[in-house]
Amino acid sequence: MTAALGTSAVTSLEAVTSLEAVTSLEPTVAPATDAPLSAQAADYPSLVTDGWIAVDVRSQRKRQLDGVLSGALAIDAIDVQTRLTPGHADSLRSATPGARWLLVSDDGHEAEWLAWHLQARGVAGAVFVVGGFRALRRARVAGRISEQELASISAH
Repeated sequence: MTAALGTSAVTSLEAVTSLEAVTSLEPTVAPATDAPLSAQAADYPSLVTDGWIAVDVRSQRKRQLDGVLSGALAIDAIDVQTRLTPGHADSLRSATPGARWLLVSDDGHEAEWLAWHLQARGVAGAVFVVGGFRALRRARVAGRISEQELASISAH
């Protein structure tokens, strides 16, 4: 019985030491900003025209079933935080502190979660489209095709 008590005491002491180490870490959140978290589907075309970069976070299967969002980057939701956070080894070259990301998921919920987490990491220019791709379809917004993309399509 003494051995069990001694083992338990050591285990508890190790747990307290581990807990102290974890609680002494600084949280990985950015200070609150006045940055908006969302954008309406009707505002999507003007935001893209103003330089916001559309990011389609839907799965490849959903893009095949429901259609692509023309002009948007297609990044799996699991990779969005890594790819859009500046300074990460796997971030996109365009992931700068001043980048403005317009996240689009199927119904907006996943993109909302991602935008919230990106803003918590200090990526103030990350917003989601309320209602997602479905809302864009209802608003008859199919994305934007650049002049370069049109030239490429017409050449084929």
